[in-house]
Amino acid sequence: MIQHDSMTTDWRPNDEDFWNSVAKPIAWQTLWITTFCLLLSFSTWFMVSAIVVKLGGIGFKLPPEQLFWLTAMPGLAAGTLRILHTFLIPIFGTRKVVAISTLLLVIPSIGWGMAVMKSSTTFGTLMILAFLAGLGGGNFSSFMPSTSHFFPKRLQGTALGIQAGIGNFGVSVAQFLIPAIIGISLVGASQNFSNKGKTTQIFLQNASFIWVPFILIGAILAWAKLKDVPVTATLKDQLDIFKEKHTWLMTSLYVMTFGSFSGLSAVFPLLIKQLFGGFTGAPDPLKYAFMGPLIGAAVRALFGPIADKVGGAKVTMLSAAGLIVGGVLIVPYVSSPSIEQFPGFLGLMLVLFLFSGIGNASTFKQMPMIFPPRQAGGVIGWTSAIAAYGPFLFSVLVGKAMGKGTNASTFFVGLTAFYVLNLAINWWFYARKSAEKPC
Repeated sequence: MIQHDSMTTDWRPNDEDFWNSVAKPIAWQTLWITTFCLLLSFSTWFMVSAIVVKLGGIGFKLPPEQLFWLTAMPGLAAGTLRILHTFLIPIFGTRKVVAISTLLLVIPSIGWGMAVMKSSTTFGTLMILAFLAGLGGGNFSSFMPSTSHFFPKRLQGTALGIQAGIGNFGVSVAQFLIPAIIGISLVGASQNFSNKGKTTQIFLQNASFIWVPFILIGAILAWAKLKDVPVTATLKDQLDIFKEKHTWLMTSLYVMTFGSFSGLSAVFPLLIKQLFGGFTGAPDPLKYAFMGPLIGAAVRALFGPIADKVGGAKVTMLSAAGLIVGGVLIVPYVSSPSIEQFPGFLGLMLVLFLFSGIGNASTFKQMPMIFPPRQAGGVIGWTSAIAAYGPFLFSVLVGKAMGKGTNASTFFVGLTAFYVLNLAINWWFYARKSAEKPC
């Protein structure tokens, strides 16, 4: 049985009378608190991608390959920690898991702030801190399954779309806010930032210190206000999801969607810098990097209700088709780029973010329709764990494909082939008329 903070041993959100009289206010309060904490989780997870493009300007001597490794490490941690988080809610309950995991975000937030104030900080230390930033990425795999337990099936696409969409906004919040906040004196001394012969004063530590007070607020709210629903299971009970082939098929589909969203979010600033940074009038990566995650997060929230109405599999077909088109069209822009090609590159990157966000919403509608409630929560956690390796895989593969050069075509060709495979999977198993699991 769940701990003392469980609100009831009888939880029937699919019963309309019970939903309206008991479950509805509890579910929506839980959604808003956990969503606020999830936004902070994504902000701290992706703050590294905004910080690394400034490190060279304040005296850190790091080659491009090491910078890509720094953007990769939060994804490696997030994917690994999400596997753990997949199983936590049925064992410990929503309140403890959300409150404690939110509070842990203080560690990388303070650590990065202290590290960037000294350009003598070693690459090894930065790698450890980059890994710890992945604590935020891990939270998704317990927060989202928890939400799926609180809401009836008919509203799960909407609820999960809202939570994941607003949570994903944390990426663009970090990449948008950090360039502004590092120009303000808050805590500690400034650093000399040199770029193309010009020197300005910045406070790069603000990029991570800024999250600390909000993290404390989120952790306190979670501890004081959240409840647990009576969905309990041992670790052994929950392992049955791995016997289902649809667990693995949905994992591939979610890697296509969220893996693309998170992976492209992590590499977008460095891609801009590597591809176009050597030209006269080169774009500032942080002036554009937030746009992709912003679009992806917005359409995820928008398409949750749409997937509820028309079916998740149909919307996933749209997502896969759009990703394929975007992946094909972008190849010339990343092969031998010129500064004149930057607008086209930017536009097609935003297309990839758009369709990855659409698929993020629709796949989360599919899973609760394919699996019973307890298994659905586990599958949501597991698939999001594997997809969270996106920043790690994309950063390593892009870094490998490009080296010190300016050609990323090999990476995008391979990515497009993966999209084609997943379009076929979704059509055969879920979208066609005689599909095994129409959803």
